Amino acid sequence: MGHAIVDRTPQLGLAERWLTAGAVFQNVWNAVDGRPPGYGVKDYDIFYFDDSDLSWEAEDRIVSAAETLFGDLVATVEVRNEARVHLWYEERFGTPTEPFASAADAICSFASTTCSVGVTRDGESLRVYAPHGLADILALHMRPHRRLAPRSVYETAGRPAPAHRGRGSSSALVVSRTARRLTQ
Repeated sequence: MGHAIVDRTPQLGLAERWLTAGAVFQNVWNAVDGRPPGYGVKDYDIFYFDDSDLSWEAEDRIVSAAETLFGDLVATVEVRNEARVHLWYEERFGTPTEPFASAADAICSFASTTCSVGVTRDGESLRVYAPHGLADILALHMRPHRRLAPRSVYETAGRPAPAHRGRGSSSALVVSRTARRLTQ
């Protein structure tokens, strides 16, 4: 499923776009644990960045185009303009945020280093963006990263999810409560 989404996303005409978060790390965990692709993936998050029009209507046009593009897939695909996050983040999470500089910048702000990964199609090649590296993902290690998210967001992300989703169901999953020192 992820391959189909990454392969089609350029058709949205977005300069910067990434398949990110659980759509990426959960599928890596599936490969490590011998589970099928897509197991435990709740949704497929696509981040893009367009600061030329921060209106909801502009974002909704992209969301509608994505619904058409991915409509034949049995998956929930959520597309969000990361240039708009600062407009609603405080109301939703109780913490203000500065505007992101890019979709990649938004990927850097996830509550866990494990979530901070994106994949995009770059011509015929795939490009991976992992600002904190891939070690935590490959080691099935959920580690906090508190650049933006309040502790409560990380605590929720680190809590084992229902078994039907698959996240947290691996006996090898390690959830840390402390952040390591990260260099960027």
